[in-house]
Amino acid sequence: MIYRVGRVRGVPALESDWEHPAWAAAETLEVKHFRPESSDHRPRTFARLLHDPTGLHGLFQVHDRFVRCLRTEYFDPVWKDSCVEFFAQPKRERGYFNFEFNCGGAFLCSHIRDPERVPGGFKDYTKLPAELGRQIQVRSSLPGKTEPEITEPLRWTVGFFIPLGLFEHYLGPLGELRGQKWRGNFFKCAEENSHPHWASWAPVDQFNFHRPACFGTLEFV
Repeated sequence: MIYRVGRVRGVPALESDWEHPAWAAAETLEVKHFRPESSDHRPRTFARLLHDPTGLHGLFQVHDRFVRCLRTEYFDPVWKDSCVEFFAQPKRERGYFNFEFNCGGAFLCSHIRDPERVPGGFKDYTKLPAELGRQIQVRSSLPGKTEPEITEPLRWTVGFFIPLGLFEHYLGPLGELRGQKWRGNFFKCAEENSHPHWASWAPVDQFNFHRPACFGTLEFV
């Protein structure tokens, strides 16, 4: 699978709605490959990504129900809430980064070099320290907490900006993005609600999002 990351003309504000003109250059992908372990709730989830010399601009839009969100701090287990995720691998054999955002805007990120599961995490990975994590900007259309669960249909969005320097802190200079091909994937999940589900843009062949062999291609144009 291939997603073409357009170059932004006029940086979109994090609060920008899905229809904001700044996103006109962005292709839209759909996160629609649901794992069979999911409940019958299959929220339609879309994502857009743009780049400029400073980093990556992203936006998720989710048509959801059964929305619940309890985690509010950096590196809380946000994947248990109503959550969207973006994984990026700029260089093969150099690991990948997982950016996981709950619907209230809390998030986490690690540089994962070996995703084999071991007690307490992965075989070889680094949690991004707070001083680096603070460079990631996130805005959600929902409050920081949603409890009790919202069972009625609603639409929510999460916008984010990831500076290029965050990747370069671990990988060294990346240069001009235009023309590069990264690997990556996009996800939607919720574990601790009444209708748990797990979906991806590029299909994963196990009940596990941390499958870099299953990533699609991000082509910077």
